[in-house]
Amino acid sequence: LTNTELHKQGLLLFAEILTRQPEEIRLFTSSAMCGDAGRALQEAVSSPVLEVAAEAVKAASAFLRKDHQSAPPVQYRALRALLEAMLSRCSEFSQTPLNRRSLGNRDSEKAILRRGKFLLSTLEGFRNACRLAVEFQGEPIAQENPFTAPSAEKEDTLEDFSEFLLSACDSLCIPMVMRHLEQATHPALMEVFLSILHSLFIIVPHMKKKFSKKLAASSFIRLTLELKARFCNGSSHSALNQVCSSFLYCMCLNLLSAPEKTRSLSQEELSAVSELLQHGLPQISSRSPESVAFLSDRQYVEGTARQRQYCILLLFYLAYIHEDRFVSEAELFVALQGFLLSLQDQGEHPPPVVFRASIYLIAICQDKDSALDEAVVSAIRKFLEGISDLHLVYTHHPLLLRFFLLYPELMSRFGHRILELWFFWEESSYEELDDVPSAGLPTLPASLAALFQMLRSSPSILLILLDLVYSSPVDTARKVLMILRTFLRRNEDVQVDGLIRGHFLLILQHLLVEHGASPSGGNLPLLLSLLSLVQLRNKSEQELDSMAMKLLHQVSKLCGKCSPNDVDILQPSFNFLYWSLHQTTLSSQKRAAAVLLSTTALIELLEKMLALTWTEMGSSPRTALLCSAWLLTASFSAQQHSGSLQVHQTLSVELDQLLKALSFPKKKPALLSVAILRFLRTALQQNFSSALVALAPSGSQPLPAPEDNILAPLGTSQVLALVIGLQNLLVQKDPLLSQGCVGCLEALLDYVYARSPDLALHVASQPWNRFLLFTLLDAGENSFLRSEILRLMTLFVRYNSSSVLSHEEVGHVLQVAALADLSTLSNTTRRALRDFFLQVQSMGLLINHSTTQTLQASLEGLSLSAFSDHPLPQDMLCLGGVAVSMSHIRD
Repeated sequence: LTNTELHKQGLLLFAEILTRQPEEIRLFTSSAMCGDAGRALQEAVSSPVLEVAAEAVKAASAFLRKDHQSAPPVQYRALRALLEAMLSRCSEFSQTPLNRRSLGNRDSEKAILRRGKFLLSTLEGFRNACRLAVEFQGEPIAQENPFTAPSAEKEDTLEDFSEFLLSACDSLCIPMVMRHLEQATHPALMEVFLSILHSLFIIVPHMKKKFSKKLAASSFIRLTLELKARFCNGSSHSALNQVCSSFLYCMCLNLLSAPEKTRSLSQEELSAVSELLQHGLPQISSRSPESVAFLSDRQYVEGTARQRQYCILLLFYLAYIHEDRFVSEAELFVALQGFLLSLQDQGEHPPPVVFRASIYLIAICQDKDSALDEAVVSAIRKFLEGISDLHLVYTHHPLLLRFFLLYPELMSRFGHRILELWFFWEESSYEELDDVPSAGLPTLPASLAALFQMLRSSPSILLILLDLVYSSPVDTARKVLMILRTFLRRNEDVQVDGLIRGHFLLILQHLLVEHGASPSGGNLPLLLSLLSLVQLRNKSEQELDSMAMKLLHQVSKLCGKCSPNDVDILQPSFNFLYWSLHQTTLSSQKRAAAVLLSTTALIELLEKMLALTWTEMGSSPRTALLCSAWLLTASFSAQQHSGSLQVHQTLSVELDQLLKALSFPKKKPALLSVAILRFLRTALQQNFSSALVALAPSGSQPLPAPEDNILAPLGTSQVLALVIGLQNLLVQKDPLLSQGCVGCLEALLDYVYARSPDLALHVASQPWNRFLLFTLLDAGENSFLRSEILRLMTLFVRYNSSSVLSHEEVGHVLQVAALADLSTLSNTTRRALRDFFLQVQSMGLLINHSTTQTLQASLEGLSLSAFSDHPLPQDMLCLGGVAVSMSHIRD
């Protein structure tokens, strides 16, 4: 005998002994002997001679028997090494390229057959290893392996060996079988292979759901059904049919127990599905087109056939869920309609899990251009009405959402609940989409893009979303709010503002009736913030219609029921009221102000809010709300004064505290100072004669000096202190604060000049003003071409303060301005420059003839182009959560 033949005969004999050895008599009396045998087989399996390796694999398969491996401790590491050698040798052989041209057809087929036999032997050995692992699960000694050395504890356990089997199957067995299937399909081989996969669900139970998902995503449902259709018709290959059915049964139950984007089945439902699959799967042996045709049968369907239909639907559903779409969608779409109508005709109600599969598949398979017959939609609606809750049949997918929102009959009845479920299952909170300009947003996720497309085509869906913001749990409501905000920002061309405001009015009216004097809590703050965003979308002034006036009235009533602590409700409400006043026409402003002034509770609340300014030092959670309160009060006062509106309730402000806050400004947010300045400026412009606002002295005050009576309610010292305070605020160089300070300084000097011209001129000509002016200028050549600096210089020219700004410096400013490119300036700066020119002209400060001509040309240029060729910047802004009209602060 040659060495090769000797090896083969020896391995044949060893395999025969291993196979025939009675189970009750141990062949290996010690673990060491068993280990030696395993190492010998490992070496033989790795032989470069294929015949030797093939016999070694068969012997190894017989070696992997429980009675041969039961001498403690079990040599799990040795078994693992043996299996790795077997799989490695098989993989090496299966990947050897075949030269089909040189071999010819017949020889090529023989080579493929030889590979199949080697692969089958390897898989049989692997199956025996899996069987061994299953049997050892009932042996505590084999599980714990107590006699193993401590250092080897991790590798020499049944748990580790079981996980190795799963990993080896995933990385080696499955790829080898898939490659072989491209060349040939052998029923016996596939029977062994599927039995391995089936046993792995038992061997590694904690991984069975994850493993099932991976198999489903790798088209194993399709593969198994194709095997059954090809080999298991009638009574042929009954063993393969049984293995295929058992494998599908376990995989389907695993997938339904750990569903993707849908609820888990209850134990009762799982039991029912288990019985359904157990009886139905062995009966399925038709090809996919035949199964689809079987589904669409409208003739009377008896019980067994109906059960088979249910099984087919569940298989298609689980395959589609895992992106394995092996059935024609158009054909399945038609078949599903027939199936649903058949159920309706026979008065049957499928189990929720089957109807879940049906509704999901019909939504996925529906083409954009195709639509369901009305009879099918009606049948679906009736089935859904018979289900206690839609979550029983809901699967999270954009196309399912589209399906329910596409048909008015379904949307009106189930739209609210479907959208609620949609947001519940959405994993992202979409916080990253909030407060980002639409131009800077990344591409939307596919699910969100689909929803936005539906919102554009059917804006009435927005009303359902509004209801969800109000009625859902806070987490869900916040998601909906983010979606609505993003949609409104990205789709400014969609005219839905009136729709949203009208529906919000209904919600608010219902809320005020339901909660009475206690509006706080719930999701109302989220709704109000959305209402503010809708208001902000209006870029131009618009007349307030009757609905807008009703909404104003309801929001003002809501505010009146709140306390200063209800910041989350009051902040968006104040923003809405402020925007409504400033983003409309003059006639609407007057009507809106009259409505708001009639709400006495709102005026009382504002008085409380303003008083809190003096008690809350620095920044606090209420700072933004205080800013809004001051801006609102200033707006109310201005509208009441200019329109002589009726006052139902006055509010009082402590003048000394107000002046103190501005004259000796402690560290406070700039926006709060801006808001207080706007209020004081309004009071000065009204000569402290507002019918709405009473400026009361705080505490006991000393009698005013005789010269102060003329300035009442101000005193000379207060005026001087206020000027210094304004100068200190200007030095901060905050653009918005600077606009507020200059505006207040203008109003203050006008007020003082009307009563004491000498004092006004004295204040305007103080040397400190010159230092202030040059502090505000930076190193740039045209740094004075900023609106706040031009307004300040206009003020000094008006009050003839040559010690602050000399005639030569005025001339220099005019010359530089005349040479500047005015088209680069903002409209606000152009307007300020034009006012400066006119002031200089009216004061007779033009001496140089060429400067006069230059000024005249500049004035003509400004009057023609100042406000026409420059786009107007957005006037309404939201700064730190506070609604601010730039023109209200500036003008």
